[in-house]
Amino acid sequence: MAHFKKKAKAKQDVPTSSMPDIIFMLLIFFMVTTVLREVELQVRVQLTSATNIEKIEQKRLVSYIYIGPRVLGANRYGDTSVQIDDDLIEDFRAIRRLMYDKLREQPKLIVSLRVDRESEMGVVSDVKQELREAGTLRINYSTRRDPS
Repeated sequence: MAHFKKKAKAKQDVPTSSMPDIIFMLLIFFMVTTVLREVELQVRVQLTSATNIEKIEQKRLVSYIYIGPRVLGANRYGDTSVQIDDDLIEDFRAIRRLMYDKLREQPKLIVSLRVDRESEMGVVSDVKQELREAGTLRINYSTRRDPS
């Protein structure tokens, strides 16, 4: 009878002692290199102040519409214009289409109007009418807190 020797099993475990360090370094790397997207304003928006305001907790549900004098450069301003995301809106009917599409993507959408204190109220009324036609009925006005 032949005797067979058992082969010693080689240990092939992957060392995981440095895994938390590697994960932490990757996390820091992505936090440092990620750029948060901000809208480049093409209109001036100096918000009015208010005393009784509420803060919206879920910012991802909010879509901003900026209404104010168009920035022409060199401290000059033009007529009241409307900006959604990074685009100036020339035809107000485009607001209806844009906001309807956003509402379909996010049914709990809140539209926040950031209106310059010197804007023409006729433009604001036209924007509100287009929002009503699009079915985006959850609207608020952005303000800054009154310091008094």
